Amino acid sequence: MESLKDLKQGEWGIVERIDSGGDIYRRFLDIGLIDGTRVMCVTESPSGDPKAFLIRGAVIAIRLSDCATIAIRRL
Repeated sequence: MESLKDLKQGEWGIVERIDSGGDIYRRFLDIGLIDGTRVMCVTESPSGDPKAFLIRGAVIAIRLSDCATIAIRRL
């Protein structure tokens, strides 16, 4: 299964599972990143880390190490 870090600019995915815990998991819940959420990769920094994603109308930057914990299905 692919993770959020695999999305390229302009691609969409749907969150299938979140395998992180603790504070970062709570942050994901706070921004509405839950199973079934549609996510689009908006851009990535010049170094590639972090990437910015459109999540429920807001653009949120997420580090690649945290993106790797979010399983997605591409649209």
